[in-house]
Amino acid sequence: MSDGFTAEERAAMKERAAELRAEGRKGAKKADDLQAVLDRIAQMAPEDRELAERVHMTIMSAAPELAPKTWYGMPAYANAAGKIVVFFQDAGKFKYRYSTVGFQEAANLDDGDMWPASFALVRWSPEVEKKLAELVRTAVS
Repeated sequence: MSDGFTAEERAAMKERAAELRAEGRKGAKKADDLQAVLDRIAQMAPEDRELAERVHMTIMSAAPELAPKTWYGMPAYANAAGKIVVFFQDAGKFKYRYSTVGFQEAANLDDGDMWPASFALVRWSPEVEKKLAELVRTAVS
């Protein structure tokens, strides 16, 4: 697993938040939403925080059109209509033994009469990153 966000990644996120605030009222709201997600991630236990940071970076890379925001106190990512597509629930939130990446109704993951909408996440790996990126790209397609 990684050691979390690098100094460069943190700096880039702060720069992006400043850019959004400079856009005016709508941009300021987006910046505040991004900051709320980053603050929520920062409050997590170290193991959960590392997973959440990687999930955040993967989602933002795979689907930059999604807007980060908190949803029921969890990092979440919404489409242009404001509907939550994907969210991260840390293990510590409800004292579960694993964190969860979940998809909401706005995600385009339909596959027949039954499909997975939630995934347990225990450890980060290149395979997990690849699978999550694929799911997110499909969800926004």
